Amino acid sequence: MVFPAHRDFALELARASGEFIKPYFSNRDLGVERKTDGTVVTVADRGAEKLMREMIARKFPEHGIVGEEFGSERPDAEYVWVLDPVDGTISFVSGVPLFGTLIALKHQGRPVLGVIHQPVLGELVLGDTRTTTCNGQQVHCSSTTKIEDARLLVTGFKSVEVHQDGSAFLNLVRRCKMVRGWGDCYGYLMVATGRADIMCDPIMHEWDIAALVPVILGAGGVVTDWQGRDPVGATSLVAAATPQLHSATIAALNP
Repeated sequence: MVFPAHRDFALELARASGEFIKPYFSNRDLGVERKTDGTVVTVADRGAEKLMREMIARKFPEHGIVGEEFGSERPDAEYVWVLDPVDGTISFVSGVPLFGTLIALKHQGRPVLGVIHQPVLGELVLGDTRTTTCNGQQVHCSSTTKIEDARLLVTGFKSVEVHQDGSAFLNLVRRCKMVRGWGDCYGYLMVATGRADIMCDPIMHEWDIAALVPVILGAGGVVTDWQGRDPVGATSLVAAATPQLHSATIAALNP
């Protein structure tokens, strides 16, 4: 269950974290560290998550928190905030504005509210599984139903070969009208706002996924894991604009 206070606070978190992150974008002096899992992290990631955690602790001290940088607190609480302060850190440190902050609220284990915030471009998307807005205006996925008419986005091609059926994905690529690497959370923002039709990620974590589910569903799209299963608890994601397009995409990815 989502209350107006939850929705308003999610927007507060997005705006506050965005103001923290923006000065670090395209900053040549920004230090980049590599974590033990091989991914990169910056002071922007850590500082933005720390800021949001402090805000949540003050506003909703009984709520749980799961974050990419600082782990879990009360993950079994009725309400749990899931945070990815900079989704698409490679783009961020490269000066490419195809990154964003992901904020989700789970109720009894399922994501009921999701935010994708691109602070540099000024795009703030919020979804609650029933409706999705961008900067306060309701948005919808496209009406595309056929793969041959689809605009396909993917974060990276190499990871598909490592984690999923690479040859099947290549066949899907060949069939699509257009394919671009406009990935990470910004790809899902594009699907939710009707500017792309399919977005695929072969490997993900909870903090990557949780916010995207309410956003895509609220915009009228379909979102599952790579094999067409429940995205909650998944380790991959496929979002498509319509049920027909999603079914065809899952069939193509899993011949």
